[in-house]
Amino acid sequence: EWYRNQIDQQCGPEPERDRHRHLFYYEIDDLFVTKKALAEVKPGVIAHHVQEALKRRLVEAVEDLDFRDQLGIEAARTAIFASRLRRGHGGRVLHPAGLAAAEMLRAKGYAVHVYDRYDRVGGLLIYGIPNFKLEKSVVNRRTDQLVQQGIEFHLNCEIGRDVTFEELRARHDAVLIATGVYKAREAPMPGIGLTGVTLALDFLTASNRKGLGDTVDGFEDGTLNAEGKNVVVIGGGDTAMDCLRTAIRQGAKEVTCLYRRNRANMPGSMREVKNAEEEGVIFEWLAAPEAILGDDRVSAVRAQRMHLGMPDATGRQTPEPVPDSSFNIDADLAIMALGFDPEDLPGMFGMDGLPVSRWGTVSVSWSTMMTKLDGVFAAGDIVRGASLVVWGIRDGRDAAASIHDYLKQKARTGDTAMVAAE
Repeated sequence: EWYRNQIDQQCGPEPERDRHRHLFYYEIDDLFVTKKALAEVKPGVIAHHVQEALKRRLVEAVEDLDFRDQLGIEAARTAIFASRLRRGHGGRVLHPAGLAAAEMLRAKGYAVHVYDRYDRVGGLLIYGIPNFKLEKSVVNRRTDQLVQQGIEFHLNCEIGRDVTFEELRARHDAVLIATGVYKAREAPMPGIGLTGVTLALDFLTASNRKGLGDTVDGFEDGTLNAEGKNVVVIGGGDTAMDCLRTAIRQGAKEVTCLYRRNRANMPGSMREVKNAEEEGVIFEWLAAPEAILGDDRVSAVRAQRMHLGMPDATGRQTPEPVPDSSFNIDADLAIMALGFDPEDLPGMFGMDGLPVSRWGTVSVSWSTMMTKLDGVFAAGDIVRGASLVVWGIRDGRDAAASIHDYLKQKARTGDTAMVAAE
């Protein structure tokens, strides 16, 4: 009740009041109350972050909490994991929607199997998010809890390579696709194939593997190691921020962020931008890449100054080039962090019948989260496109509830219920 009063007081009469309150109710009720962690949260701390979230949206404010100092130990463990979850990568990883559904279904007594393409449980939680933002012990702790609950993980498993989608359907009574949207976008420009040009996820994965004690050839030979280099990161989202701050920690000589819009229009967290600036990152606002320069290796990035023109169909101002404004930035390592799109799941799964939208997201009935394929459900970013973590968790829980209803109906025929989460 205290939380709700705070929200009502802070929201005021603004037009977006209901939307902000709606998001807060999901985050507070679904993430904290259900984990019985509210009693350990200091009310004064939340009052500040309620106010901050109204300015900068829900998830960013939740991420800003100083968990170790201001929350109880168990509350910290729950809140860190819930707020740090990212959109999934490709196929068969622990996406927030998949994780939420798996845990909820297991709690209802179903046998739940998670198919993961990686050699460790966690997918991006292990390999995509830098350790300074999410300590791997947190992921391992939650993984141990899920294993103890009886969820079975199948590692190094590629759907379409190690097991077919049809085999999964035959093996399990329901299948949930919660793969997220992590096909990296690339910018078509001269020099994109030069040595020293890499994708954000490759860079972050190499760094995390190294931190976990793995031998990483790309890191050892310097290809994916920023130490002593001039680094340019192209992009302005949270993944770009992760790359910038990772490069700083690896000992880069200079780190520059190239973003085609201004600071106010940057999609990444403003706190992340502030942290990066404090750590020494240089931001080149209103600057778009034109070409990667070099012979065999990258030596510089040529960029062009931009200004913001008329709004597009989404209401966002369109960047337009400023004539005769090109300039070069020295670069030994150029990292492309331009966002992510859905992978070609029908092609990867060998399932031409899997319904997808023109954007590549999986098509479902929103009332049930089930596709046109009987017993095949989908949830999270792979359905709605890139979105907030809280919506991924909500989608996963909605899908779990629908799967439960579906399996109850099947149980009446005498079938045994087993669920596969991808």
